[in-house]
Amino acid sequence: MAWLGISLPFVSPKPEVKPAVTNSSDSVATSKPKPCCVCKNEKSIRDECMLFSKSADPAADCKTTIDQYRTCMAGFGFQV
Repeated sequence: MAWLGISLPFVSPKPEVKPAVTNSSDSVATSKPKPCCVCKNEKSIRDECMLFSKSADPAADCKTTIDQYRTCMAGFGFQV
């Protein structure tokens, strides 16, 4: 049989492994919980107060529960 002179590419026995580059904003996003997943109890108490308030100004009537919710959210780094 005749030699065709085809050369095959050289394959290295140990492939180079490049370290994965992680973006710092990605790591922050994964460590910070979503706003919908924190302070659920305070949120439900606030919502019930606002919904069932018989006052003309429910925000003034429920100020303490609103402040508790805001304080809880601020503890997780959210500005409400």
